[in-house]
Amino acid sequence: MTVVHVPPQRWERWCDNFERSHGEAAWSVRDGALAGAAHDGSTVVARLPFDTAYDGPAEPSALADAVRSPDDWGVLLVRKGGFAMARLSGTTTGESKTGQRHVQGRTKAGGQSQQRFARRRDNQARQAYEAAAEHAVRILGGCRGPVVAGGDRAAVEEVLADPRLRELSVVAPWLAVPDPRRGVLEQAVLDAQALQVEVVNA
Repeated sequence: MTVVHVPPQRWERWCDNFERSHGEAAWSVRDGALAGAAHDGSTVVARLPFDTAYDGPAEPSALADAVRSPDDWGVLLVRKGGFAMARLSGTTTGESKTGQRHVQGRTKAGGQSQQRFARRRDNQARQAYEAAAEHAVRILGGCRGPVVAGGDRAAVEEVLADPRLRELSVVAPWLAVPDPRRGVLEQAVLDAQALQVEVVNA
């Protein structure tokens, strides 16, 4: 199975290409998603962004028309080497922040040296997560809508463990991203608003 992010404005063309490659598809709505089964046995399941259930007509065009970006929502990306976040209104990005922190890599040394490096690495990671949490409180605190997260799950959980962020509502999809930089954040904002499409080729 392959998962791709398809912007709603490109969805109908994507479906045309799918049917051109695999044959005419029969479309149905099930489990809050639009499902298609092509003539050659290939299948596609498309879900709305922000973990929203779809219950409209079994037509690709209707699914694209149902995409709505919330009035107040956010993106939070965290990895050991950095963080990135943004607060949005609809498709418009408001305040955002990216940051990098050096975290010691693993060492091949053994004994006390290895333990010392491990403690240093843990301390650096904790400081990085604390810095990310401070910015998250400032930028995402009080967010009324969903937050789409990505990066390293353990790192995101460390940031969200801050009591001031407990009210945030993190929703699917999870965004697999490299170390967050400005370009990574900008792409993540687009992917968060895209249709999440699972494809199984026959």
